[in-house]
Parts: sequence; C-alpha cells; structure tokens
Amino acid sequence: MGILDGVKSALGGGGNQNDIISEIMKLIGGQSGGLAGLVQLFTSKGMGDIISSWIGTGNNLPISSGQLTEVLGSDTIKNLASKLGIDSNSLTGQLSNLLPQVIDKLTPDGKVPEGDILIKGMDLLGGLFSK
Repeated sequence: MGILDGVKSALGGGGNQNDIISEIMKLIGGQSGGLAGLVQLFTSKGMGDIISSWIGTGNNLPISSGQLTEVLGSDTIKNLASKLGIDSNSLTGQLSNLLPQVIDKLTPDGKVPEGDILIKGMDLLGGLFSK
C-alpha cells in the first residue's frame, strides 16, 4: 500500500474523498514553501490561529467554507471543484473537514518539519499507517 493510500485509509477516505485528499497533498506540495508557505498564507489572511491548532498537539479549531475560500481564493476553489467534478460548496465543505486532519497527521510532533514537508510528511504518514 502506498503512503497516500495509507493516509486515505486512515482518514476513512472513499470515492471523491480520496481524490480530495490527493488534491490537498498537491496543494500543500505546490505551495511556495510547502506547509510553511500554507501556514504563512493562513496567517496573512488572519487565520494563523486556526492552522496553528491543526499543527499543534491540542484540539483542531474548525474552519468554515467561507474562511477556506478566503484563504485559498475563489479561483483555486473553482478550479479544484471543476477538476473533481463537484460544486464549490461541496468541495469547501469537505475541505473544511479534511484539511485540518491531513495537516494534523503531517505534524504529529506539533511543529512544521524542516525541509521538504511533502517528502517528510509522506514518509511519516507511511510509517504511521502501515502498522
């Protein structure tokens, strides 16, 4: 089983949810600076406390569909929704549930790993979910 398959399985992914998780990983990997870049994006939009809760070891703060659209941009949401064959509202609803979980799993020590987060995160997730 591949690492991404392990993430999907651990998060209870199925059907469209698997595709959304794949797109989340691409989104994180495609950010300038990876996860650190995504943290900076959230912070610049006034939502640093939300993403910090996902990284930290405590409870994850919720994020609304509107907040996600504000952070990621309506064009990004529309493009992802189109690619996945779902409407934007459905996508942001699912993202508001899945994104905190994925980031939480990528940061089990409560901090953003240094270096290439996508590679390190995928290695870490593979180790966590292959047991």
